[in-house]
Amino acid sequence: MRTDQLNNVRNLGILAHVDAGKTTVTERILYVTGTTHKRGEVHDGTTVTDFDPQERDRGITIFAAAVSCVWDGHRINLLDTPGHVDFSDEVERSLRVLDGAIAVFDGVAGVEPQSEAVWRRADRHGVPRIAFVNKLDRAGADLDTAVESIRARLHGTPLVVQLPIGREDTFTGVVDLPRMRALLWDDDGAFTEGPVPEPLLEEALRRRRLLEETVAELHPVALEEFCAESAISAQTLTSVLRDLTRTGEGVVVVCGSAYRDRGIEPLLDAAVAYLPSPLDVPAVRGVQDGSPQERAADPAAPFSALVFKVNATATGRLTYVRVYSGTVRKGDTVLDAGTGRTERIGRILRVRADRHTEVDRAVAGDIVAVVGLKTSRTGTTLCAPSAPLLLEPPAATDPVVSVAVEARGGGDADRLATALARLVEEDPSLTVRTDAETGQTVLSGMGELHLEVAVEKIRRANGLEVGVGRPQVAHRETVASGVSGLLYRHVKQDGGAGQFAHVVLDVGPLEAGFEFHSTVTGGRVPREYVRAVEAGCRDALADGPLGGHPVTGLRVTLTDGATHPKDSSELAFRAAGRLALREALRACRMVLLEPVVEVTVVVPGETAGGVLGDLAARRGRILDTSARTDTVVITATVPLAEVFGYATRLRGRTQGRGTFTTRTAGYAPVPGVASAGEPSR
Repeated sequence: MRTDQLNNVRNLGILAHVDAGKTTVTERILYVTGTTHKRGEVHDGTTVTDFDPQERDRGITIFAAAVSCVWDGHRINLLDTPGHVDFSDEVERSLRVLDGAIAVFDGVAGVEPQSEAVWRRADRHGVPRIAFVNKLDRAGADLDTAVESIRARLHGTPLVVQLPIGREDTFTGVVDLPRMRALLWDDDGAFTEGPVPEPLLEEALRRRRLLEETVAELHPVALEEFCAESAISAQTLTSVLRDLTRTGEGVVVVCGSAYRDRGIEPLLDAAVAYLPSPLDVPAVRGVQDGSPQERAADPAAPFSALVFKVNATATGRLTYVRVYSGTVRKGDTVLDAGTGRTERIGRILRVRADRHTEVDRAVAGDIVAVVGLKTSRTGTTLCAPSAPLLLEPPAATDPVVSVAVEARGGGDADRLATALARLVEEDPSLTVRTDAETGQTVLSGMGELHLEVAVEKIRRANGLEVGVGRPQVAHRETVASGVSGLLYRHVKQDGGAGQFAHVVLDVGPLEAGFEFHSTVTGGRVPREYVRAVEAGCRDALADGPLGGHPVTGLRVTLTDGATHPKDSSELAFRAAGRLALREALRACRMVLLEPVVEVTVVVPGETAGGVLGDLAARRGRILDTSARTDTVVITATVPLAEVFGYATRLRGRTQGRGTFTTRTAGYAPVPGVASAGEPSR
């Protein structure tokens, strides 16, 4: 592939809230592009991307799946990502390697909690997006209401380029506003183009005018043409909309009904027209020999790629990579920039979910799977041995829920350990540790469903009977009020060279995280010892005084200290920092924190009172209550521990008609659990 051919590549993700229709959109894209010859359905368990047995059983996307198709001469590499909050790290890893995204919104619900969460993640990664308002054939669906929710909740500038033809069950097509043409679909999904229907012409002209005025306010080229011609041509509109999408100043909005096969062709046209190619995004940045470097998307440049997913099976490892620069061929030797090890590329595969087509090479802009890598993990940088480059890996979220797991069979402990290691290799948001007090194996993840899926995967893949304990949330401890001038002298003498370190610390609260500063002057504590004190303080954060939970939200300042000409060392000052901060925390007023989630509950109006009372009993704080046709939408923050088992309770209170979704909302103090603080010595 030459550099000019990279213009015809799109690396895109499908992002949305659970049940907004992401997987159905992906299925229809594969069908319309001729990649598949039969429409897959989520409810039938016949979709291409939800190929895992658990995904088909549960009817949700759990693992990000890669597919590839061709539309209008463009190769589109698609990642269908999960919508459930428990699998948000899959979305994070996908966004790290995408150039653009299609955000799917429910035409009835508009922007939902997880829609907002993944939108913010895309903002952080600078991934341009277009919006597809789905399910316009449903009762209560309204494009304008959904667009207004995008404006209000996502703070974007929607650029609506289509007008629906018909409402709800009479929705049959759209008016393409830039070209002022009508696109109509029949019951078999075939579409035709024609003139705008006469009853809609006036409304279409009004909306076209509104689109012109909006882009003229945002783009100088559009403004110049609008002032000169009192209109903007379709060609200029396309060019300007592409620019505004790439910069994030505007969000192109299209609409349709994926389930009814309506709106997919213009969605693909919009993705090709407005979303960037690998040449349109900034060059990837990394570090080479300690200095920042950039690599452009050029097949002739030195090879560099990032591993964003690993599928470790009993028959081998499948490693998914995004190639940022250069060319790699099967049989090539590549360098793991993090460890310095070299590995050999056995095979290169073009991926379509669980099916693969072998290719001879991959070039800049490709998303492929490779076989033969033995030690590479998610976040590993692969590069040419002659031109090393280390790329920033995807960020991992700390787990919030844990369960104890054990093998029920007497001789299955080793098999369980192997299965857990393979599980963590595939999903870095899972962690495994051994509890020091009980000796139990503890599996931690992002939520109750996340752990259920992980344990079930062990059972199915390995034929193991696994016992699971009650879920436990991951608490944190923080400083409510600090101490000043805590003096700690570390002196140790047991023959030979001793240890001496003298430090004085101020400890105070911080909104989040940990900060360390030094105000020591006059060289009383050398710089290398200051770094050792900071390292010791970080060591002390692992277990707090309230219950041995990790400590967060504090600022530590080293204000004074003293050294000994012979007995002082970095080791001594690291120990002093660790022991001093532990003593300081015992003297502080500490507060126990618990994870909380934002819960959005949709229930029939007549059951809302009972649901509100139940949320209050679960220590929920009601944020908003709104009516939507014959249902009530309740938004509240609730401690994560109180959400365990809530689905069963909600179904009972609403005769099975209530639903709820959650998204992470951080940590909050546990009522009545705090230390009074001890006087410092």
